[in-house]
Amino acid sequence: MAALQNVLAPSVVLRAGGIATAASLAILLAACGAKDGAAQGVRPGGGMPPPEVGVVTIAEQAIELQTELPGRVEALRTAQVRARVNGVVQKRLFREGSEVKAGQALFQIDAAPYQATLESAQASLAKAQANLTQAAAQAERYKPLAEANAVSKQDYINVVAAQKQGEADVASAKAAVTSARINLGYASVTAPISGRIGRALVTEGALVSASEATQLALVQQTNMVYVNFTQSTNDVLRLRKAMQAGQLRSAGEGAVAVRVVLDDGTELPRQGKLLFSDLTVDSTSGQITLRAEVPNPDGLLLPGQYVRVRLAQAELPAGILIPQQAVTRGSQGDTVLVVGADGKPASRPVKIGSGQGTNWVVQGGLKPGEQVIVEGFQKMMVPGAPVKPVPWSKGASAPAQAASGAAPASAPAPAASAASAQ
Repeated sequence: MAALQNVLAPSVVLRAGGIATAASLAILLAACGAKDGAAQGVRPGGGMPPPEVGVVTIAEQAIELQTELPGRVEALRTAQVRARVNGVVQKRLFREGSEVKAGQALFQIDAAPYQATLESAQASLAKAQANLTQAAAQAERYKPLAEANAVSKQDYINVVAAQKQGEADVASAKAAVTSARINLGYASVTAPISGRIGRALVTEGALVSASEATQLALVQQTNMVYVNFTQSTNDVLRLRKAMQAGQLRSAGEGAVAVRVVLDDGTELPRQGKLLFSDLTVDSTSGQITLRAEVPNPDGLLLPGQYVRVRLAQAELPAGILIPQQAVTRGSQGDTVLVVGADGKPASRPVKIGSGQGTNWVVQGGLKPGEQVIVEGFQKMMVPGAPVKPVPWSKGASAPAQAASGAAPASAPAPAASAASAQ
């Protein structure tokens, strides 16, 4: 019996040691699991906390219905500088592409022939004035003689006629002097308007002609420009019908502001104004022509340039705007995710209207007070699982991953941690 006890004693000791080792291992595994669970944000009761998603709360507001249309820039005033006399261009007196003032000299045409013509006309005028003086003096002498019947009436009539003919010759000579002086002035070509002048179309030594009206340059006023654009007749009629039905409120004729957008998407800081609406419809395109006047002090808009025009033609008294990124567009229609009263997101079909910047105008499917998910779609791993809505603001970063309780993809499993710890 004692011998048997001696044999069993080591096995009992080994079993006891194994039990202790197993207990220690269980404690170690539990501790590692608790640490990993805390690191991964697991709640004490088990499971993950609901992920945070950015939401916007639907509210009605007055919305200006903006229309974006293609347009083309036109200079406010355009003047073609042309030759008005014949001659050879002697000088170009401006810098190409510069700003010129009205009346500023641009070209100098050879003026020698016109100076000679002016001097000849002045000489003819002096001769006519001398003849008039002689005729007037003779008529003055004949007047008392005719009254005394000392000369015949016919002689008196002749001297009076000579005086009147002399007056006519003086008037004609004065007109010739004026015409010669005008032609001499045309030899110096000046700017008809103030504005920016383009390149010279002729060079020094070129022969220009008044009969052919040779074009020398082009001056355009661009500190204020026109933007001409067209709009579909159907769009105009649809807006008018909506306003007559009370669905829309007119923005007012004097309140129609126009914004110009360049090809790179940049919107000019200065807004223009709508000048008129051509009520005549183009029979070939079915479009209505509109024109806007836009300030252009920095010269960003050039005549002939294609731009896009944004204008508010009507106002929606109670409309709904949602960010475009909140809408899923597909062949079956447009949908958004709405957070319900139980905190679970649900898909909701909506009717989308026109775009307003980075937002969509919602025409149906949403009610004021509802919360629409805008950001955090990638965190909703389980369809229908509750989410934690947080207010979303444009430009704000997404909620931190740690705050949502999501475990990083590289986090090790608890078993792996326990094995490594063992």
